[in-house]
Amino acid sequence: MQVFDKKIVYNFMKLRFASIGLSFILVLGSIVLLLTKGLNYGIDFSGGTLAQVKYNNNAPIEEIRNALDVNELFKGASVTEFGDKTEVVIRFAAISDTLSNDIADVLKQTLSKTGEFEIRRVDIVGPKVGGELRQKGLMAVLVSFALILLYIAIRFEWRFAMAAIISEIHDIVIVMGAISLFSIDVNLDTLAAVLTVLGYSLNDTIIIFDRIRENIKSSKSIKMHDIINESVSSTLSRTTLTSGTTLFTVLILYYFGGEIIHGFSLALIVGVIAGTLSSIFVASPLLMWFNFSVENYRNKELSKQKAREEKEKMRLLYEKGQV
Repeated sequence: MQVFDKKIVYNFMKLRFASIGLSFILVLGSIVLLLTKGLNYGIDFSGGTLAQVKYNNNAPIEEIRNALDVNELFKGASVTEFGDKTEVVIRFAAISDTLSNDIADVLKQTLSKTGEFEIRRVDIVGPKVGGELRQKGLMAVLVSFALILLYIAIRFEWRFAMAAIISEIHDIVIVMGAISLFSIDVNLDTLAAVLTVLGYSLNDTIIIFDRIRENIKSSKSIKMHDIINESVSSTLSRTTLTSGTTLFTVLILYYFGGEIIHGFSLALIVGVIAGTLSSIFVASPLLMWFNFSVENYRNKELSKQKAREEKEKMRLLYEKGQV
């Protein structure tokens, strides 16, 4: 299916200064948010206890807070609505192992005067386990970056690899900035969303890079500016359809998936938009600014092709016993 005419070449590179400027502002804003507001670590990474409580009527949040404050075990607990006014999430510091088995009973007794309710779930993560999970999550992201760099450097060349990595960092920083801005809990679900964005954005970038590589070999132009415009224009239908359908799916998840996956789906929405735009307006222009030479790359590829043909020719001669 073609949304845009393949023969039309749009001048995307004309917008490169504006797009890079906008990206710089978004990344800078995200970094400022991360440094000033920080991240709201969920119990997966910070350790602690989370209880989800469903009331028969609207949850009396002030009464719940007052009741919790009376019990030393729940001092400093955070109480927030979850999905609708009848449901709340209570977070408090990690408790000892001896109490972890019956914390639901203690909580039920503490809140007994606040109305009729049921405790839907209680999740407990120790501080040590939370710290280990945080370290492993960070390691997963760093290892992903290293493998991406290696893969693209082997498949294309180092300038493509650097452009892709900068583009990926751009996407992840913006997603993390959105997570900070909207106070989304950073937990295993959020980490999964970040890694998904990493893969999605990389896939989009590689498709455009692949087309750029093909056009370097086949195009008559030696200007990188023209080749990028031609490559992005020829993949525009595919990019639009893929990004559009993915965005539609995560929007459905956000609106109908329930409160429990709001953070996950919101991170994906921001990531899909940032990933799509960065593959066109960040990764591709960077190739020009890295002084990528079409002529040198073309000559290098022609040399490789000649070497392969020579090798194949020698193999055939050897099989025929002529060498």
